[in-house]
Amino acid sequence: MAVDADTASRELMESTTSLIGDDGSPAASTVEWGTSDDEDVDGPEASGTPLALAVGVIMVVGLAALTGWLGFRTYQSHQADAQRSLFLEVGRQGALNLTTINYTEAEADVARILDSATGTFRDDFQKRSQPFIDVVKQAQSKTEGTVTAAGLESVNGDSAQVLVAVSVKTTNAGAPEQQPHAWRMRVEVQEVNDGVKVSNVSFVS
Repeated sequence: MAVDADTASRELMESTTSLIGDDGSPAASTVEWGTSDDEDVDGPEASGTPLALAVGVIMVVGLAALTGWLGFRTYQSHQADAQRSLFLEVGRQGALNLTTINYTEAEADVARILDSATGTFRDDFQKRSQPFIDVVKQAQSKTEGTVTAAGLESVNGDSAQVLVAVSVKTTNAGAPEQQPHAWRMRVEVQEVNDGVKVSNVSFVS
């Protein structure tokens, strides 16, 4: 039994010596420590992925909003330009209609003026249309207008004022030929349900 005790004591000392170095410090461990499968080794990269995705989505949404806004502004600008062009064209044509009357086609010429007019201007012209036709036919009068210049004076929503310069040549039966007269007209136009029409006309110096 004594021999067994000495043997056991010696083995225990050898085991302890293998764990402690000569200088009394723990000996280097030969155990290799593995990595647990549950450890999140990709922590920093994984946490950055959702952030990058969110930033990308915000950029795409912002770009789409900017593109839509620019497209809308372009559409508005195009619509405004088209409206101004229409106002100008109706003003020019209105002045031309009022200054181009042929006694042989007086009814048609007056009807064209009425078709392009609206509001009180149309009502007043219609009341005077028949006496006007009678005078033109009686004098065998012919007037021919030529627009020499035209421009928008102002625009206010669905209405505008157009300044038109017109050269008007007038001939009457039995009268000597006259020199053309230069007129300046302010033609007011109004957007209504069936288009843009002349709402008033006045002469300016």
